[in-house]
Amino acid sequence: MASPTRHAMPAADAAWLHMDRPTNPMVVNSLSLLAGVPDPEQVAELLQKRLVDRYPRFAQRVVDPLGRRPAFEDDPGFDIEAHLHRRALPAPGDRAALEELLGDLITAPLDPNRPLWHVHLIEGHDGGAAVLWRIHHCIADGIALSQVMLSVTDEAADQDAPAAPEGNGSGALRRVAGLPASAISAGRRLGGAVLHEGVESLAHPNHLRQLASGALRDTATVAKLLGSPTDASTALRSPLSGTRRVAWVAPFELAAIKDASHRRRVTINDLLLTALSAALGETLGAVGERPEAIHAMVPFNLRSADEPVPAELGNDFALILLELPIGELAPADRLREVNSRMEAIKDSNEAPIAYGMVGAIGLTPPWLEDRLIGFFTDKASLVVTNVPGPQRRLSFAGVPIEGVLVWAPCSGSLGMTVSIFSYAGEVTVGFMADTALLDDPAPLAAAYERELARLCS
Repeated sequence: MASPTRHAMPAADAAWLHMDRPTNPMVVNSLSLLAGVPDPEQVAELLQKRLVDRYPRFAQRVVDPLGRRPAFEDDPGFDIEAHLHRRALPAPGDRAALEELLGDLITAPLDPNRPLWHVHLIEGHDGGAAVLWRIHHCIADGIALSQVMLSVTDEAADQDAPAAPEGNGSGALRRVAGLPASAISAGRRLGGAVLHEGVESLAHPNHLRQLASGALRDTATVAKLLGSPTDASTALRSPLSGTRRVAWVAPFELAAIKDASHRRRVTINDLLLTALSAALGETLGAVGERPEAIHAMVPFNLRSADEPVPAELGNDFALILLELPIGELAPADRLREVNSRMEAIKDSNEAPIAYGMVGAIGLTPPWLEDRLIGFFTDKASLVVTNVPGPQRRLSFAGVPIEGVLVWAPCSGSLGMTVSIFSYAGEVTVGFMADTALLDDPAPLAAAYERELARLCS
C-alpha cells in the first residue's frame, strides 16, 4: 500500500504548531450567528466542495516526527462527517447559554490524528443557529482563514448591503505598507543566526542583542523586541488553568467609529485600542492592580492587499509588541499615547524583524523552541487582533449571517485574547480569557462598550 503524500511544513507554520500547550491550544475560533437553521446535508456538501476540495490542508493531517521537520500528510481516511458536528443549544437558547457552551467547546484540543479543524453547527440560538469554526493556526493565519471562510458563503439575497466605508483602515492585522524586501531578508538572517547560536543566545541575552544589531543595524527595534523585560505582574500574568470563557460587545456602527476617528485625527484602530486600554485599566484597577502600562502582542499582516490566498494557505504575518497605556489618564491623553506608539511601529522595521524571528523558532530543536517561545511571550499580557471582514451581508448554506465573532489563539504563557472583526458595516469585539485570569470576561466587555461609546460621542 502506497504511503500517503507528505508536504513539508513551512517554518512559520511549524512554529505555530509547536506553540500548542495542554492549557493553550493554538486554535483560531470563529463564530457566525445565523438568522435560521441550515440544512446539515447542505452544510456538509458546501464544506466538501468549497473548503476541502479548494484547500488541500483541510484533508491533511499533521505528522511531527521527533527530530525532523513536521509535515502535512494526506489523510487516507478523511471523512467530512468527522469534522462537522451538530449540537443543540440548551434552554433557554440565549446568549448566556451560547457563551457557556462556547467556553466548553473552545477549551477542548483538536484530534492530532485527523486534519486539525472542526465545524460545530449549534441549533437553537435565538430562533436560529450559530456556526463555530475551529481551525489550527498551523494551517493559516487570521487573514487567510477569513478569506477561506468567506469562500464558503454567498451574498445574502434581498438585503441592502452597506458600502464599505472609504479607507476604513481598521486593522491592526493589516498590511504594513511598503515593507522593503531587504528588511524581511534581514529578519530572516537574524533567524538563522539565532538558530545557529541558540544556546549561547539564551544563556547570554546581551549576546543575542549584539547578534541582532549586527544583522539588522536597527538597534532601537532590536532593543525593544529582545531587551524588553517581562511584562508587569498583574492578574493577566497568572498561571493558566486551561479552561476558557468568552464574551463579546454589542456591535458598533463602523461609520460612527470612522467619523469619531476623523474628528479626533487618529485612525480607527487607534480609537479601538484606546477603548481597550481604558477597559483593561478599569478591570485591573477593580482588583487593585493598575500599572501604567501592559503590553500586547499584535499581529501585522505581511500579505499584499490584493494578493490571493494560495491553496496551501499558511502564515504570513508578524507579531509586534504594543504598549497599552492603562494607567489613570484622561481619554484624550490616552488616545494620543496610543496613536504615538502605533505610528512609531509603522515607521520601524519591527514587523519584518519579528517575522524572521518566528520563522527561526519553527526551525529550532524542540527544547530550544520552547524556551524561545517563552522568551517572547513573557514580554506581553494578552494578544490583540483586528481582522477587517466583508462589508456586504452574506449567507451560509442559504441562511443569512447576522454577525461574526473571532477569537484568536494565545501562545506560551498568555491567556487572554481580544479580537476585533468588522462585518457588514459593524464592528464586534470578542474577549476570550483563561478562567485563572478572569472568572468571567463579560465585565471587561461591558467596560469596553462604555469606553468606545465615550470616544465616539
